[in-house]
Amino acid sequence: MAAENSSVTEFILAGLTYEPGLQIPLFFLFLGFYMVTVVSNLGLIILIGLNSHLYTHMYFFLFNLYLIDICYSTTITPKMLMSFVAEKNIILHAGCLTQLFFFCFFVISESFILSAMAYDRYVAICNPLVYAVTMSPKVCLLLLLGVYVMGFLGAMAHTGSIANLTFCADHLVNHFMCDILPLLELSCNSTYDHELVVFIVVAIDIGMPIVTIFISYTLILSSILHIHSTEGRSKAFSTCSSHMIVVSLFFGSGAFMYLKPPSILSLDQGKVASLFYTIVVPMFNPLIYSLRNKDVKVALRKTLGRKIFS
Repeated sequence: MAAENSSVTEFILAGLTYEPGLQIPLFFLFLGFYMVTVVSNLGLIILIGLNSHLYTHMYFFLFNLYLIDICYSTTITPKMLMSFVAEKNIILHAGCLTQLFFFCFFVISESFILSAMAYDRYVAICNPLVYAVTMSPKVCLLLLLGVYVMGFLGAMAHTGSIANLTFCADHLVNHFMCDILPLLELSCNSTYDHELVVFIVVAIDIGMPIVTIFISYTLILSSILHIHSTEGRSKAFSTCSSHMIVVSLFFGSGAFMYLKPPSILSLDQGKVASLFYTIVVPMFNPLIYSLRNKDVKVALRKTLGRKIFS
């Protein structure tokens, strides 16, 4: 593919900053972020697997959310860390397309799994009597299948579009990863059609989940306002608040990055926006969902108790 469409066989990732004095501090900072991300997400995956009382629909989706977060953080962060310590952070053309594919696959899958979680909360709060039937194991599996199918289709569309670009002399990618917009900047042929593909696919992959989440939470809010009990209303708000924090961080930074024309958004601003959904969100997801969750705290105490006792 590289030979057919490009004279460039490798790219150099510019990284996050050119300031020499910031390279080592940023390396350790983002290494720490990555370690927290892996340990916290992997720890909660193991915790869910070890505790049968967490085998519920909500934790089924959370299990997959944590798995996605580990995978797409691992797709990006190790290569980004190299840019802080290596003189030239080189990535092969095929490696760049591979990173782009898996990044798109996991980030799109995350957007749809967040919408599936919003729908699950809507059914649980607004239609609790039919929750077990509406959100049956079969329905949950079909929703999960849809999440990964949409992730695969979106990743194929983006990667196929970038693979058909012609790259000439310049092979310095002004980013810490092989992202869509920085690669479009390097193309020496017209990128109009490719930018149109990006806008349409991103509009679908952000638009559909946002509409689903907005409708779900509008109905949830309406239902909560009809709850007469203060305790019941507080519990319902608490159930949804964690999810809304994650949704706001994830979709806000994603929309800021991809739904604004490149002429308005500079690539340096894009790097900062990218940090939120590639580094910050995967790190905070397990903390946001677990710190205020009594079920997780109980499961953790039981698991640690079993370990100490044994």
